[in-house]
Amino acid sequence: MQRRTFLRLTLATGVSLALAGCGFRLRGTGSAALPFTSLAVDGTGDDVSRLAIERLQAAGVSVDEAAPQVLNLGSEAFGEQRLSVLDSGRQEYDMTLSVPFSVQRRDDGAYRLAQQHVEVQERFTLSSNNLLSEDDRREAVRRRLRQKAVDQLLDRLRALDGQ
Repeated sequence: MQRRTFLRLTLATGVSLALAGCGFRLRGTGSAALPFTSLAVDGTGDDVSRLAIERLQAAGVSVDEAAPQVLNLGSEAFGEQRLSVLDSGRQEYDMTLSVPFSVQRRDDGAYRLAQQHVEVQERFTLSSNNLLSEDDRREAVRRRLRQKAVDQLLDRLRALDGQ
């Protein structure tokens, strides 16, 4: 009985050392806090801007016009490409959302992050048998893309130091 326990512990230790040696790390072990206490958001008022403000406030960042740094958000741009060839039956599409953004210091106007784009995409299918649900399906994909884009935006903001 003791030999089995010893073998299990040895095997578990060996596997964990091998994974640690190759650089494996579980996701989410880094800091989730944003490096800002306050941030001004200059956006176009579209859904991505509103969602970004909500998520920043939920993360404990005060969205204030007098903040020392400004997050400049451009207009969201959706693109849709049809991937299937046939006009009937199941049709496959690829939808892409691109949002330009930058982070700028208010006092000297220097860019902390020069103009970049967050770009996310999702592949989905529509059926020609259910034409009434196509708009609902597209809108659901747009909502998911906006959420993914804001997630990526916040990840990029986390990479900045708090200065």
